[in-house]
Amino acid sequence: MAKNGSGAGGGAVYGLGLIGSAVYYFQQADGFWPVALAIPKAIIWPAIVAYELLKSFYS
Repeated sequence: MAKNGSGAGGGAVYGLGLIGSAVYYFQQADGFWPVALAIPKAIIWPAIVAYELLKSFYS
């Protein structure tokens, strides 16, 4: 039988990272384009961190 909800912790960690990075990028923004790019940066940021972390483990 399949277990339901066993991966919910990863979603919570990703969500907290998304919110935290969005707050950081919005605080650093000082014009229209930095504000407009804050949300895509916040979405992509956790993937970049995971990539760099894995790259450091295997290099």
